[in-house]
Amino acid sequence: MGSGGRDVATVRHGVDRMVRNVETGRFERSLSALTAAGALVTAVEIYFEHDSASFGNKLMWLPVALGPVGAAAGVAGFFSQRMAKTVLPIASAAIVANGLQGTYLHARGIAQKPGGWRNARYNIEMGPPLLAPLLVTMVGGMGLLASVLRREK
Repeated sequence: MGSGGRDVATVRHGVDRMVRNVETGRFERSLSALTAAGALVTAVEIYFEHDSASFGNKLMWLPVALGPVGAAAGVAGFFSQRMAKTVLPIASAAIVANGLQGTYLHARGIAQKPGGWRNARYNIEMGPPLLAPLLVTMVGGMGLLASVLRREK
């Protein structure tokens, strides 16, 4: 078998190992890293969206500030099991809570538009994005899940 055959075997072994880790709940480091990346990406997107609304409410800064906190906790969880079990779940719980709060605030913002929920189709499209804060909640949920999983071998 040539070197190409070894590469395929190595990749297959690597993929098999990754799948086995996921099947046995050993996904802590990988999910911690994904939480870090997700927290940064969502924080940047939230910054741009809230900036276009001129940060009209001071609470709009909270998810922007929690993004780097979540990213730092995710990176710490990737490198340290202790951080994955302590800092990551605290930061992730704060992100989840903020995402749920954001969903409420966005729903309230839609209700305050002319016509409120009676004009839901238009106001949902033109008002604050109703489901966007739930994406932040999912990033926090990934961090919470990472903190209860076992570490990869």
